[in-house]
Amino acid sequence: MIEIRWHGRGGQGAKTASLLLADAAFNTGKYIQGFPEYGPERMGAPITAYNRISDEEIKVHSNIYNPDYVVVVDDSLLESVNVTSGLKSTGAILINTEKEVDEIRKLLNNWNGKIYTIDASKISRECLKANFPNTSMLAAIIHITGIMTKEELLKDMEESFKHKFARKPEVIEPNMKALERAYDEIGGIK
Repeated sequence: MIEIRWHGRGGQGAKTASLLLADAAFNTGKYIQGFPEYGPERMGAPITAYNRISDEEIKVHSNIYNPDYVVVVDDSLLESVNVTSGLKSTGAILINTEKEVDEIRKLLNNWNGKIYTIDASKISRECLKANFPNTSMLAAIIHITGIMTKEELLKDMEESFKHKFARKPEVIEPNMKALERAYDEIGGIK
């Protein structure tokens, strides 16, 4: 079983990305869970969301305290939230940032695990003409975890986008470009 914890701010799409990941993994035949944890809900407030993905039935139904992976949608959270709390030493963290890994590692109190970076905000601005980094973060975490192939991701997400954006079909192609770029543009320590 793979357990993932997402950190973002209200309105950035971390919850949506975790639910899209659950749907995509389900469509490949996996057992899934995707759920948010809510505090005081307001735009810009820190939020947490979770995923469990397994080839076998998932019998645990609690928050995730020792994730295999952590996804940080907004690197400003590194200064206020202990994003590596409980993260397995064999795990990895994926951060939306333009900062270098050495700088990130200091913000993580010199956490020794794997750090992956991607400038998902830049990809979003270039592809979508807006700052919606969740689509790019979704592709990046799928690449890192190997939950599905790039081809499976693109096929599944195109179908999902056709349904989700039925009234705005002009946003499907830019979102697909953001997915593809993000899948290929992961940096950091591997």
